[in-house]
Amino acid sequence: MIGRYTRPEMGSIWGEAAQYATWLEVEVAAAEAMAALGHIPSEALEDVRRAVPPDPERVAEIERRTGHDIIAFLEAIEEQIGAGARYLHLGLTSSDVLDTSLALRCVRASDLLIAGCEALVDLFLAKALEFRDQPMVGRTHGVHAEPITLGLKFLRYYEEFRRAADRLRRAREVIRFGQISGAVGSYGTLDPAVEPRTCAQLGLNVEPVSSQVVPRDRHAEFLSHLAVVAASIENVALEIRGLQRTEVLEVAEPFGKGQKGSSVMPHKRNPIKCENLVGLARLVRAYAVTGFENVALWHERDISHSSVERVAIADACIALDFMQHRLYGIIDELDVYPEAMERNLKLTNGLVFSSRVLEALLRAGLARTDAYHLVQRAAMTCWDTGEPLRELLAADAEVMERLSTEDLDHAFDITAALSGVEAVYARVLAEDGAGDGDDRRDEARRSGERRDDQRRSARDRRYDTAVARGEDPDRRGGSERRDAAERRDEERRADDERRAASERRGISDRRGEGDRRDGLDDDFDGDERRDDERRSEPRRRVDE
Repeated sequence: MIGRYTRPEMGSIWGEAAQYATWLEVEVAAAEAMAALGHIPSEALEDVRRAVPPDPERVAEIERRTGHDIIAFLEAIEEQIGAGARYLHLGLTSSDVLDTSLALRCVRASDLLIAGCEALVDLFLAKALEFRDQPMVGRTHGVHAEPITLGLKFLRYYEEFRRAADRLRRAREVIRFGQISGAVGSYGTLDPAVEPRTCAQLGLNVEPVSSQVVPRDRHAEFLSHLAVVAASIENVALEIRGLQRTEVLEVAEPFGKGQKGSSVMPHKRNPIKCENLVGLARLVRAYAVTGFENVALWHERDISHSSVERVAIADACIALDFMQHRLYGIIDELDVYPEAMERNLKLTNGLVFSSRVLEALLRAGLARTDAYHLVQRAAMTCWDTGEPLRELLAADAEVMERLSTEDLDHAFDITAALSGVEAVYARVLAEDGAGDGDDRRDEARRSGERRDDQRRSARDRRYDTAVARGEDPDRRGGSERRDAAERRDEERRADDERRAASERRGISDRRGEGDRRDGLDDDFDGDERRDDERRSEPRRRVDE
């Protein structure tokens, strides 16, 4: 892998020096096993243990003559320790060393990948809690569908990356097999007892039935797990790219001070990091395909897999490691624009609530075909004219024969539309215990308090602006204002009950006590609100 995408810790596992170091680990472990079994003199271990990984340049120099890397390696060791080197590689074949050392490096790479993935899991949970109550429009086929919350998106990624971490753990286990079984796996020149002792010392399992090699279905599965994790990273990156489009701009990847987006267009802020992740995911998937093609080998072994694996396995690990850390940085510093989410929710003039109106008509006793016709008729007029869907429905006698004004109010109530989101949080957090632990509860409480303060501040500014303009802050008639106030009181009581229940479960419930609905229902000047909120909240992040 090119240095651009290689992080030092992962790169150190796959460099030539590390390769020779792990070869030597296997050779020494096998010699120690043979000494314990009485197959070589115990005093021979003194020379064997003096060996150090040879200089890669020296091995390459010898290999130019021998045309065989393991023989070149052994000759380089012999130059160090002399005649004692004859006790290394005794009865072994090259693949005993190559495959067992490859397993060692894959396990060590897996440990780094698992740690990186677990960090993403924690980050997605923190973001899911931070943006638990941030409404936005959900999209299917790229078209506005129904309201969701940004937190729900992050909660979905939290679950996906929990599965990703499990996949990496499975990858680690499937590849954690070594062999010391001789030229064709029959122990023709070896005591079979050497193998389990060697593998145990290296922290590996014994391959139950090897040929000259560890079966390559293991490596294919290993690469497949990495490819699926890469696809999950691509999934998140593609979503950010879509939400960063100029006409949407609900979130954006971080743009560093002094960063440039174009050589000719100074205004450009392109999602280049996310695009980079999408491209690298293609590469990791391609390496998984080579893993499948390596499964079939001639008889007990050929080396058609060898050249592929020297590139594919190392590069897949290095690329995925880079991808995980890049995604962490993007999500950790993600720019979030709540005002754009609010604007986009209103963009289709209430169409995102059409399914709730349909449901209300069905509950009122109307046949599905008839109910669908009434709502779709109004929705298509809304599409064509821009007239608010609620006004169209309220003016439709056929609709109002079945529904009251209160029914329409409820159908277009953003809080009611999102009430089911809490059930998802309760299920996910209760199942995995993520709601337990003082640190996580404190983090959730702090982010909730910050968000509530921000909402109260924005609401107070809207109220003051309306009063200064001589406007009615609620913009409703007397009876409607009283009804709205009563509904808000009911919603607050319901929120209090949910919060109490959540606290008993050990889950911090931080619903916005109706503020979210207030923020969407009010029609005050958006520019002043956006300017104030942009100054006070340039970026929403969880404090570490």
